[in-house]
Amino acid sequence: MSLRSTRALCLVAAALLSLAPRGAMAATSLASPAVRAAIDAVVAKARAVYGGRSPVPSVLVGVWNPTGSYVHAYGFADLATHRPLTTADHFRIGSNTKTFVISVLLQLVDEGYLRLDDPLSKFSLGVRIPNGRHITVREVCQMRSGLFEAYNTPQVNALDREGKLTPDAVFHARELVRWAVHQKPLFAPGTSYNYSNTNYLILGLLIESITHDTVAHEIGKRLIGRFGLRQTSYPATQAMPDPWAHGYGLDKNKNWEDVSGTIPVSLMGAAGEMISDMHDMVRWVRLIVTGKTSAPATQRERLACVYTGDGNLYFGLGIGCSAGYYGYTGGLPGYNTANYYMPSTDTTILAWVPVQNDKPFPGAANAIFSNIARIVTPAHVPFVKTRPSTGRSGL
Repeated sequence: MSLRSTRALCLVAAALLSLAPRGAMAATSLASPAVRAAIDAVVAKARAVYGGRSPVPSVLVGVWNPTGSYVHAYGFADLATHRPLTTADHFRIGSNTKTFVISVLLQLVDEGYLRLDDPLSKFSLGVRIPNGRHITVREVCQMRSGLFEAYNTPQVNALDREGKLTPDAVFHARELVRWAVHQKPLFAPGTSYNYSNTNYLILGLLIESITHDTVAHEIGKRLIGRFGLRQTSYPATQAMPDPWAHGYGLDKNKNWEDVSGTIPVSLMGAAGEMISDMHDMVRWVRLIVTGKTSAPATQRERLACVYTGDGNLYFGLGIGCSAGYYGYTGGLPGYNTANYYMPSTDTTILAWVPVQNDKPFPGAANAIFSNIARIVTPAHVPFVKTRPSTGRSGL
């Protein structure tokens, strides 16, 4: 960290102490120049740590609490044209798609179409799930099914080696799930936690089986339309709505290369296909955490977080839980989006980067989120972990 960054963090520590009333810590003032300088320093450090020969091309952050907000776009949305990133730019939100899938599922529970403790064998998914009689819907939602990761199967790895994971390649969720369930399960259902996208591909099939409709259409009419999320979509093609942030990865010489649209849309599906912007997603994370998308009973189930077995990381029904924050992080080549809300302090933090770089832990977007939380909610620091991450997307 630079001398300037160190000074900024010292200033914010002094600012936090000056704001604290007797016996309690008041909300950190987001109007404070020291606090804003400390947030800028966190972003600058992450851009260097997760960069290559040059820093991460851009970062979009937003912080909101009862004192106000601090929203800032750093760097370029397009390195080729040097167009600056803006708060209106669209990103692929990756696994944040799962929060929409779960919200539809919980509405179907509310409507009596299924129960969370129903076994998978009860439903016609178009693919046989071995041991489906002993895997419940709840366990699938909680990443406790033990099912193998669909994106790590020999079939997907072979297609990758052969250069067949092209942008126009077409996949069906049933095919991906079939490949995954033919692999040996990692553990008996309900006995452990392992992040596997297979679970959410299955939930997408489950929604389609119950509704006789596509998961994209159900998300559109039940959530996007109902809550006026006009910049959010479940796309059928690689096209991105304007304006949009290009996604980047490092080549063998650690220079940035544009990897926008290189992953087949149909490969992501219910596990990570959606697109949004910051303005919609800050509203969305508050909606799902405060219980606006389902009935009180299912909302309690959503937030009944189960320990993942490491650090201060917990997982509910399609939601990550850590140090009082609830939300999700999405990651796919070129994009990494973290969106979290802490109801006890009414604090929201979003950190988006056009790079998927998971090393060092906890990854680019989560590192920015965690370190901003360290500034604005110092008694609540998320993503404290002791073991390497095993999943592609994480919490």
